[in-house]
Amino acid sequence: MTGVVVVGTGFGCFTHVRALRAAGFDVVAVVGRDPEKTTRRARAFDVPRALTSVPLALSLADVEAVSIATPPLTHGVIVGAALDAGKHVLCEKPFARDAPEARSLRAQAERSGVVHLLGTEFRFDTGQALLARAVRDGCVGQPRLAMLLLHVPVLADADAELPDWWRDADQGGGWLGAHGSQVIDQVRVTLGEFTSVSASLLHVADRAVADTGVTADDGFVVHFRLDSGVAGVMQSTAADRGPMVIETRVIGTDGSAWIDGLGSTVRVSDADGPRKLAVPPDLVTAPPGSPPASTLETTYEQMIGHGLDLGAYTRLAEHFRARIKGVEPPPGPQPATFADGVADMAVLDAMRRSATEHRTVAVPAPAI
Repeated sequence: MTGVVVVGTGFGCFTHVRALRAAGFDVVAVVGRDPEKTTRRARAFDVPRALTSVPLALSLADVEAVSIATPPLTHGVIVGAALDAGKHVLCEKPFARDAPEARSLRAQAERSGVVHLLGTEFRFDTGQALLARAVRDGCVGQPRLAMLLLHVPVLADADAELPDWWRDADQGGGWLGAHGSQVIDQVRVTLGEFTSVSASLLHVADRAVADTGVTADDGFVVHFRLDSGVAGVMQSTAADRGPMVIETRVIGTDGSAWIDGLGSTVRVSDADGPRKLAVPPDLVTAPPGSPPASTLETTYEQMIGHGLDLGAYTRLAEHFRARIKGVEPPPGPQPATFADGVADMAVLDAMRRSATEHRTVAVPAPAI
């Protein structure tokens, strides 16, 4: 089996460990900062080693790959250490602190000659993958407008338990980085590259006051334009106490296509009327699966430990292992590499700059 170490005891255990194992990896160790918590999590997820040292983990003889699920501010150091050790790397998003750091990591990965993938697992979500394929195949004609909305209540309470880094915009915290980075990748896969953005970052819940030290956003609104001429809106908040709102829709010259909620159902409506698209076998993934409820100890862990993406992440892990072994990859979409990480970070940087400067900001063309 292919030995892998997972760095991170939250999403790393809830999703990475389970997905990697399901894809055929031998998860030989989990690395965390808190010795007691790391030991507790390793035991809960049946991982044989609980470590607090990345260099020690990288020195293990049975480790070929590293999966990184730590705060964004730490990605550069850990990815760099893993690449220096010649390990294959799967890294969570947001990929880096900013686009320049992302470009540096991409260059190092390419020099190292190892497999490098980005944790944008929703490329393999059945509904999102089917919508992207249908749009690229021309089901709506020429796309003109895109709408991506998500409102959930998970952070509506001002006293929601969040990690210190997630509260701090300077450390990459906030909802734009957490959810917006996934949406950026979804737009790029479905409709093409960004050319400009106009963004607002929001503080919906009553926690962004001076005595809390919270600077990170819990919502965003972004108007964007793409190379293809598509205009669109991304709007989301994790602090809406009302009913959940979710809408992913692409409108084109010949019709509209959309995903029914969070499921795998994609519908199209054109001159012939509405219809449901059949799901091809290559886009079917394993079903969702939540981790043990006893391991979800904080509001933040309940937010990231829903298990809805386990099937999609397992497919991503299958691609990771196939590339390491040099064997035939699984069917369906292609995974994101560090090159995509650079492109995604350029869009994320432009959104943050736009929100700060209150103006439309151009997005540089990616060099992929």
